[in-house]
Amino acid sequence: MRGSDAEVIVVGAGPAGAAAAAFLARAGVDVLLLDRAHFPRNKPCAEYLSPEAAQPLDDLGVLSRVEAAGGARLTGMSVTTADGTEFRGDFLAAHGFRGFRAAGMALRRIVLDEILLDHARQLGARVALGGAVRDLVRDDGRVVGVELHGGTVHRAPLVLGADGIRSIVARRLGVSRTGRWPRRYALVAHHRHVEGMGTRGEMHVTARGYVGLADVGQGVTNVAVVVPAAHMKDASGDPATFMDHWLAQVPHVAPRLAGSVRVAPPVVTGPFNHTVTRAWAPGAALVGDAADFFDPFTGEGIFAALRGAQRLLPYAFEACRAPSTTRQVHALEAWERARRDTFAGKWRVERLVGSAVAMPRVLNFLGRRLRARRDLADLLVGVAGDFVPPSRVLHPSFVLSLLAGRTGVTPPACPAPERIS
Repeated sequence: MRGSDAEVIVVGAGPAGAAAAAFLARAGVDVLLLDRAHFPRNKPCAEYLSPEAAQPLDDLGVLSRVEAAGGARLTGMSVTTADGTEFRGDFLAAHGFRGFRAAGMALRRIVLDEILLDHARQLGARVALGGAVRDLVRDDGRVVGVELHGGTVHRAPLVLGADGIRSIVARRLGVSRTGRWPRRYALVAHHRHVEGMGTRGEMHVTARGYVGLADVGQGVTNVAVVVPAAHMKDASGDPATFMDHWLAQVPHVAPRLAGSVRVAPPVVTGPFNHTVTRAWAPGAALVGDAADFFDPFTGEGIFAALRGAQRLLPYAFEACRAPSTTRQVHALEAWERARRDTFAGKWRVERLVGSAVAMPRVLNFLGRRLRARRDLADLLVGVAGDFVPPSRVLHPSFVLSLLAGRTGVTPPACPAPERIS
């Protein structure tokens, strides 16, 4: 393309954008990575990396650096329902599936994002921070670049939108949709000296939302409160006071936070009811939260960002160098199919989990069943860890075992130890 500033422009330098830029730059593509923020910066996030998130990090050549950055090791998850029932699941379990790593990890985004951004630079991506994209530039119906606030224009044969749940790229492409559910917001803060933190991530569900707790290393705990949008009117003036009041009403969490110290004011994000009709248009593609975002209960975001960037690589490479719009469209259509093949099963599980969380009485019932059937809880947590195929918990025999709540019903047959790609 004449007058191009790069072969690919990536909008958004979080995990999806930085990883996509790094993969492409390593493949020899001229990449320009843009973000409106200046790094390092805080980002509201559960900060959970599943055991399988290590695989794309390893493929990218940055896993050792991430693992040495001072995060916390997570061996599984525990969930406490509204009636106080707690069930637990471990990543390393008897079901036979194994992740790329035996444990997950939690690492602050201010650290992770800087590592990934620096790695993209080292591999040759050019990075421009502090400039917000205002619009897309088109030529004969095809995206050919971006325009920043202030009028600066950058051109490229392919634009990748990796700019989060309210993606300006998705909105300008006309593929963004705002649904009625789940209209939830998250308030995320970091605390020191939270009592009783172990090696499992924790989710505590109430009738008014839920809170996640996870050790993120160096004595710091990620505290993430997720509430329905209707409650956010009470938080608009003072999120910190709202969050303190909300947490004080969770009887099995409040005492553990009583002696803690908040490191910084909470950051608010949401609502989470954004979807896209498709993740591409001529000259553009979406990846990460810009393409797929669901309720954060399963902590899917960072893995989906990294895995999505990894899967996108061959299609973006072909699209940015396609000799015609027709050839480029074929490559981007193939990306849409690959994206759905990769994530469709997990999307279904996330929707089911999100529905259960929204109905405390249902979750109370399921919690009691999963407490009685640790083998099923381990499978479910393995799906959240991204190494157990979602089909294992969507199978009718799993559902029957769960509803029966006894060991006499045969669960889905387990193969020899394996891991999914």
